[in-house]
Amino acid sequence: MGRRNPCLISLFGSKPRICEFQAASARGRVAKHLRNQFPASTPIHKIPKFAEKVMLENKVNSTHSKSTGLPRKRFYRARAHSNPLSDSHFPVPVAPSHVDYSLHYPQLFPSSDEAGSCKKIQFADIGCGFGGLLISLSTLFPSTLMIGMELRDKVTEYVKERILALRVTNLGQYQNISVVRTNSMKYIPNYFEKAQLSKMFFLFPDPHFKEKNHRRRVISPFLLDEYAYALEVGGIIYTITDVEELGDWMKACLENHPMFEALTSEEVEADPVTKLLSSATEEGQKVDRNGGQTFRAIYRRIAPSL
Repeated sequence: MGRRNPCLISLFGSKPRICEFQAASARGRVAKHLRNQFPASTPIHKIPKFAEKVMLENKVNSTHSKSTGLPRKRFYRARAHSNPLSDSHFPVPVAPSHVDYSLHYPQLFPSSDEAGSCKKIQFADIGCGFGGLLISLSTLFPSTLMIGMELRDKVTEYVKERILALRVTNLGQYQNISVVRTNSMKYIPNYFEKAQLSKMFFLFPDPHFKEKNHRRRVISPFLLDEYAYALEVGGIIYTITDVEELGDWMKACLENHPMFEALTSEEVEADPVTKLLSSATEEGQKVDRNGGQTFRAIYRRIAPSL
């Protein structure tokens, strides 16, 4: 018996792996297809460069739906949660005045010189996920600037592509929303001035069940100090989760903080935003499909009593 190609020997035995033959066959078909795509006079060494260009264009086009023009989520898969205490490498403005609004809202701020105007971001969706809430809020508050803050890079890229596609297919709309990859547990003061925000959203955050990981929770007594700094008096903080223990935790943190008070049930019902907390987000829609229960805590920023 002749010697077998070691490249075809399985790690778990001597049987050649069928996938290796399939891969080799596929490469042969691709090479033949590429050879037929170019004139016979094209030098063979130049074909890979043409192929790389064609494949790159096809890859860009394949990540978007042909019918809607929106990015397809399956090409931007990421882990459900990320560790907010780990060091991630991305640009962070040294101060709110260094946030370039022209990059986020190019139609409203054509140049970076206009970014210093009086119009500022007022809504912040912390851990915005795939951007469902931002997109719903954009048409409900068309004159309000809002931004999503997300730590996962692939998810951030998806939201960027989704917003760009919506701007193309809906001229004049969705110009007031954007997304940034950042760690909101560390850099809120780098993006927002004192009393700049009127609404902050914390929808279906990571529960971090283990007690040793509670310090990773996005709602905590210490972080509420920073959120109170960024919120104007009368501003509202919205939280929702499908984990009862986390819902009790967030409610207790807000209830015990001297700069927040709960909205009355009448105020909650009258607020059009509260209806979007479950219906606008992908996570909320999944909970609703499964017949799950949600736990909300909606509080108003107040001036501290002296």
